[in-house]
This record gives sequence, C-alpha cells and structure tokens, in this order.
Amino acid sequence: MILQNNRIMIAWQAFLTNYRLWRRRWFYPLISLVVALSVCLSAPLPGRAFDLLPLLFQGAQILQLSNISDRQEVELGKQMNQELSSQVKLNRNPEINRYVEQVGRRLAANSDRPSLPYTFQVVEDPALNAFATAGGYVYVNTGLLKAADNEAELASVLAHEIGHVGGKHLVKQMRQRALASGVATAAGLDRNTAVGIGVELALNRPRSRQDEFDADQRGLKTLTRSGYAQSGMVSFMQKLLGKGSTPTFLSTHPATGDRITALKRAISSQPSNGRYGLDNAAYKANIRALL
Repeated sequence: MILQNNRIMIAWQAFLTNYRLWRRRWFYPLISLVVALSVCLSAPLPGRAFDLLPLLFQGAQILQLSNISDRQEVELGKQMNQELSSQVKLNRNPEINRYVEQVGRRLAANSDRPSLPYTFQVVEDPALNAFATAGGYVYVNTGLLKAADNEAELASVLAHEIGHVGGKHLVKQMRQRALASGVATAAGLDRNTAVGIGVELALNRPRSRQDEFDADQRGLKTLTRSGYAQSGMVSFMQKLLGKGSTPTFLSTHPATGDRITALKRAISSQPSNGRYGLDNAAYKANIRALL
C-alpha cells in the first residue's frame, strides 16, 4: 500500500512539473500574442505601414500579384468580367458566342496554359479590337469578326490574346501600375483595386513592345499546334495595315511592321503543314449568318 502511494505521489509530481513547463512554453506566449493584437487593433499607431484589421478580417481580399495562383487569377478575371459587362456591350447571340468559343477552345487546348478554364466572349462593337484580361478571359469585337477573311485569321487573333494570358502580361502590368501609383501595400493589393486597375488597362492601355512580341510568338506556336495555317496571323496584320486609318486592334499594339517581320522569320524557321481555316467563302457565309 505504501509502495503504491509512493508511485502515485511520484506520478503527480511529474505531472505538475510537465504542466508548469507547458504553461511557460505555450500559455504565456499565447496570452502575450492576444494582448499585443488587442493593443494593435484598438489603438491606432501613427505612421504604421498598414492596418492589421483588414489583414485579419479581409485577408481573402488581399492579392500578391507577384505570385498569384491560377485559382486566384481565374477569380480575378471573373470579377473583372463582371465589371467589364457594365462598360462594354456583350453580344448575347448564343450561336456566334458558341462559334468563337469553339475556335478558342481548340486553341486553348494547345496553349501554354491549357488547364485554365478559358472563357471567350463577343463584344458588340464595330471597332477592330480584341483583348484579354486575367485567368483566361478573352474578348473579340464583332467588327473584327467581320474584318477577318477566314477562320485562320480569327484564330490568329484569339491565339495572340491567349498568348497574353500565357505570359500573364496583364497581371504583371497591373502590379507595375499598382506599385507606381502607390496603392500596393506591404501585404499586397486590395482585390477591388486590382479589378479596377485591370479593367482600365485592358480597355485603354497598350501592352509593351516586349509583351506584344512575346504574345505573337506564343500565339504562333498555339496556332501551329492547333493545325491552323500560320499565314493567317501574317495576312490579318498585313490587311489591317493597308487600311486608311489605324484600326483599334493595331493602335493598341505597337510596332506592327516589326512584328510582321518577326512572325515571317519565325514561320520560315519553323514551317508547318497546317492548312486549316483558309476557306474564305465558308467563313464569310457563316459570319453573315450569325451576325
């Protein structure tokens, strides 16, 4: 009986010792952290770089554009699409949208980022323009659909815009703009601010010369892998350059002559037997029926 009591006493003393060690190791630091957060949240500190409250309760709304994930980029593109729908008139004809979606998905499957859930939409606008935002959202104007002579030319434009998505060009440009304008904090960029910057850049700002060349080369590879005629990309640019006034599509894309030269050089070094999409009569008849 005495031996059993001694064992119980030894076990109890060991428990108390371990408890005191655990309390010093975890409990007090935890209390200190709670107190520190309470002070920071209740008493504003002059000159601090950012508020803790938005980070704690709105952390999901803060983006780090330098290492944005595919999921975050797709969600950003979705929000930008919602904003764009109030600034441009989207064509609601399901047949023309289905056709553009069909061409776009054929290209997207052979792009640099085939796993993205691409979305292709038609904008009701006579201007010759196309653009892409983030996460695989691509837009093409009805004016451009009518200006193209065949499906290969349309595909070349979509492939170029998919190239911008592949290179994350808009996301990089958004980060540069946010840093330059001082709206980015140490934590990142507020999602609503990012949406506004992205929409403004997509609609009104030209890409850099480097981004255009990169999107052309990525687009040409996508076009080739999809079986379309490589000549479609060159012929579309050449045709637009011959117009009296510079089309919107080219006015937002600098150095078109140099880009044509670079494309011809790339095609001559990597020729393709792809001839798909060169039936002018079939394409024109289809577009007339849909628009």
